[in-house]
Order: sequence, then structure tokens, then C-alpha cells
Amino acid sequence: MKRQNLRTAALILCIFSYLLVGAAVFDALESEAESGRKRLLEQKRGELRRKYRFSAADYRELERLVLQAEPHRAGRQWKFAGSFYFAITVITTIGYGHAAPGTDAGKVFCMFYAILGIPLTLVMFQSLGERMNTVVRLLLKKIKKCLGMRTTNVSMENMVLVGFLSCMGTLCIGAAAFSYFEGWTFFHAYYYCFITLTTIGFGDFVALQKNEALQKKPPYVAFSFMYILVGLTVIGAFLNLVVLRFLTMNSEDERRDAEERASLRRARNNVHPNRTSQMNLIPLMQEDVPSFCTCLCYRPQRCGSPVPSHPEALGCHTNPVYYNSISYKIDEVSLSTRGQTGSSPGSTLSSNSPRCRQHSRPRRKSI
Repeated sequence: MKRQNLRTAALILCIFSYLLVGAAVFDALESEAESGRKRLLEQKRGELRRKYRFSAADYRELERLVLQAEPHRAGRQWKFAGSFYFAITVITTIGYGHAAPGTDAGKVFCMFYAILGIPLTLVMFQSLGERMNTVVRLLLKKIKKCLGMRTTNVSMENMVLVGFLSCMGTLCIGAAAFSYFEGWTFFHAYYYCFITLTTIGFGDFVALQKNEALQKKPPYVAFSFMYILVGLTVIGAFLNLVVLRFLTMNSEDERRDAEERASLRRARNNVHPNRTSQMNLIPLMQEDVPSFCTCLCYRPQRCGSPVPSHPEALGCHTNPVYYNSISYKIDEVSLSTRGQTGSSPGSTLSSNSPRCRQHSRPRRKSI
């Protein structure tokens, strides 16, 4: 448990440190550029207002119209192709923001659709990633066998290397395709693929948003949909190898701690076996039948009988647990039989003695 607490505290500290470093770097890289873009936009706004003699209210209305008209440049967003694209961005948690439900009914359905679709999609991608890793492991084993290598076992390092190369290949293929279809630079297309397949989805670069591509380019639409789904499967397989291995460390530690506690408990029980036996005894019960052995061992002074020097000779024991056992019952029956037949010369007391009946003690019943 202490190991898990230390790991959790270390992870929290690392995340906050990582956030502070990221904030400092983004501030240094983007702050000046943002200020420059803002000055340029204000300059362009002033030129337009002077040229066309817009008032401030007219200019704000024009801005609102431009923003609302931007999604429609790709064609009708809520036909089947556009709706399928939106559904993919919902259940994969990409969320470009290029389109959003405009009606209250659409917003309500979107919430319920996401509640069911997101867990189902995560489970599907994880399962597909595991199957893909299994196939890759078999292929690597066969390749090693064909190459005549001594060891054909596939190590974790081999799987991580193959997964990393698969991710890089997927990103490069997508970057080449989208740079051709969208007219982006290779770097911008690679950036779009990375942001999409990691489900960040800023929305600054979105495919299928030019020249009514959703309606006029069905092959490109199909390629875009398949690329997102296959790419997410490849990324999921790589994350299964790298990230989920660390996520299961807490469960492994809990299992190890449970095994240690169980072994300590078994060791204590082996050191003190009589303690467990006494805990399982049945409560005392009153019985009217006198016991010869009870008179000899428990009440020798009251019965008027001398304490025997060797209790074992009479079948008596000094351990009180013995009187709850089956052996004690057998000794009791045999001694009672001797008392009735008179075959035991050393027996000066009988189980029918009034003095013994007078001082009969409650004893435990044995199972």
C-alpha cells in the first residue's frame, strides 16, 4: 500500500510539473505571435470600416454571419455523409468542433449517444489492438524462424519497436494523402493526422471542409473515414503495449500485498495451532451424567480422592482441550465399563458415587 501511495503522489507531482513546463513553453512560443495577429486583425478591420463605411454594429453582424457560414462551405453538414462524419468525431472523442447540433433535440440525443458510444468504442479499439498485437507477435516469431535465429521468442522491446514504426508509418501515409487532397503542406497534414489520431481534435485543420467535398468526392470521404478508424486502431495497439502496462502496476501491487498478508496469516496460524482449535470449540453445555475422569482430574479434593501421581495411567490429561475430543469420550466409556465390572483394582471411586455426582462439572461437547 505504501508503494502505491508513493507512486500516486509521484504521478500527481509529475503531472503538475509537466503542466507548468508546458504552460511556460507555450507562453514563450505563442504569446508574441498572438499579439502580432491581433494587431494585424485590428488594422484590417479599420481599413474595411473606412473603405465600406461600416459602423461597429454592422461589422459585428458581418463577423457573426461569416462564422455561421463557415461550416457550410463543405456542403450540407447534416446529410448522411456529414452526419456519419460527426458521429465518428463524437464516439471517438475527437470533437473537431466544425459542426454541432443546432436543435435542443439534437443536443439531447448527442449526449445520450455519447454516453453509450464512447465506452463501446474504447472497448472495441482496445480489443482490436490486442488482436493486432497477437498477429504481429506471431508474424515476428515466424520471421525469426525463417531467418534461422536461435531464439524465436518475441520480447516486449520487439513489440514496442514494431508498434512505434507502425504509428509513424500510419501518420506518414495520412500526411501524404491529406496534403494531396486538401492542398496542405506535408507538415500541416502530418500535424492534422497526429491531432486526429490522438483524439485531441483542435479543429484548426479539418478534412472534408472544402468545395463541398462531402457530397462531391465519395472516394475521398470513404478514405477519410477508414483512415480515422484504422489509425485509431493502430494507436490503440501501441498504447496497449506502452501505457496500459503502467496502468496495471497498481493492480499487481494490490495482488502482491494480498498474497503477503495471506502468507503472514498462515504463518501465525502455524505458530499458534491450539489458539485456532480453542476458538472453534462449541460452548459449554450442562449434562447430568457424571464423569469418572472429571472427578479424578478436575475435582480430586472435593471427591475425597487423592491426586493421582500419573494421570495418564487413568486415561486423564492435563490439557483441557483433550476433554472436548473423541479420545476423551472413548476413555470415559472404557473407564465406566471397568467401574461396573469391578475389573480395575485401582478404582476406589465409582461414577455412581454420590460425592462425585454432587460435584459433577459442566463440560464441552465434542463434534
